[in-house]
Amino acid sequence: MNKKIEKAENKETNKVETPEVKVETKIENTNNEKETDSELKKEEIDNKIELSNEGSIKILQRMIKQRKESMSQFLNAQRNDLAEKEESEIVILQDFLPEQMSVDDINKLVIEAINETDAKEAQDIGKVMGFLKTKIQGNADMGVVSKLVKENLQG
Repeated sequence: MNKKIEKAENKETNKVETPEVKVETKIENTNNEKETDSELKKEEIDNKIELSNEGSIKILQRMIKQRKESMSQFLNAQRNDLAEKEESEIVILQDFLPEQMSVDDINKLVIEAINETDAKEAQDIGKVMGFLKTKIQGNADMGVVSKLVKENLQG
C-alpha cells in the first residue's frame, strides 16, 4: 500500500508541512491563544480591573519579552528545539499586537523627538523616551526605540 501524503508549503516560514505537522501546529496555536487569554484574565482578576486595549498590549509585550529572554537562554545552552518553540510563540503573540512600525518610521520619530526635546547627549535619553512613549507605545518594540535613541544621541 502506497499512501500518498499531500504536502503544503507554509508561506510564512517556507517550510514544507505534512498534514500531521499542520494538526500539531494548530493545537500549539490554540494552546498559545488559551495561555494568552488566561494571562489577560489573570491580570484583570489580580488587579480587580477591566483591561483597556493599552493594558492588554502591555501584557502581550511583556509575554513576548519573556519569550525572547527564554529563547536567548535556550540558544546559549544550545537547546535549539526549545528556542524554536519560543520563537514560534513570539510569532503567535505578535499577531495579537497592532501592526508594528518599521525601523525607518521609528527612526524618523526619534529624530523628531530629539529635536522637540532639545536633547543633545546621552543623559537626555529619558526625556526623549518619555516623549516617544506616548506616541508609539504598543506600535513598536521599546527596546528598538531605546537603541535608536542612543545611536542618534551618540552619533
